[in-house]
Amino acid sequence: MKIIFFVSLILSNLFFAQTTVPDDYRKIPDILDTTEYLYPFIVPDKEYGYWRVLTNDTDPEKAVIYDSQMPEFMTINEPIPEKGFFQKCIGNRCFSYILACKKERSVYFSSEQQLRDFIGTVDNLPEAILIAQTYGFSVDTSHKLGASYKIEDKNISLYISKSKGCPEIKESYFVKINRKTGRLESKNNGVYFKSENCDHSSSNVSP
Repeated sequence: MKIIFFVSLILSNLFFAQTTVPDDYRKIPDILDTTEYLYPFIVPDKEYGYWRVLTNDTDPEKAVIYDSQMPEFMTINEPIPEKGFFQKCIGNRCFSYILACKKERSVYFSSEQQLRDFIGTVDNLPEAILIAQTYGFSVDTSHKLGASYKIEDKNISLYISKSKGCPEIKESYFVKINRKTGRLESKNNGVYFKSENCDHSSSNVSP
């Protein structure tokens, strides 16, 4: 029995990430783990007279996530698209999209690829995080393996997270984003967190 226990313990340790974050990486600020706080840092790849980030809320006032200060003489009143990026559910307030005004014409950006196109060159850390999120990565500020970064002239490198399963498992990824092209490369560093419980309470419906 002792042999089985020790073998199990060794395998369990091997299962978790052995990667360490290099000393020249800094911790991603806690506030940047919230997607809504990233949009104000976007520097669009092209020039737009005005743009805003919205969610598919039927209430126009509640739908606005970020507004780039629309000129007083300009108005945009366009229908909600059928789908957008960062789809979380089916129904109201389930996805986001960008509505921009270019040469007095409205332009939609309503997919992960279109969001990447809108960002274009990667000017800063929040833009890099947004691009990573379009590939399913997220910031986990509870651990360095899920929330570290380094900015260089050609690339922005991240240690960032992906979650899956129930009980939840978190895997660390090394992500490198080319600042000029937005191209992303990633490497799985392994599991760094595994929950012991599986909470279905959020999905339970009261009678």
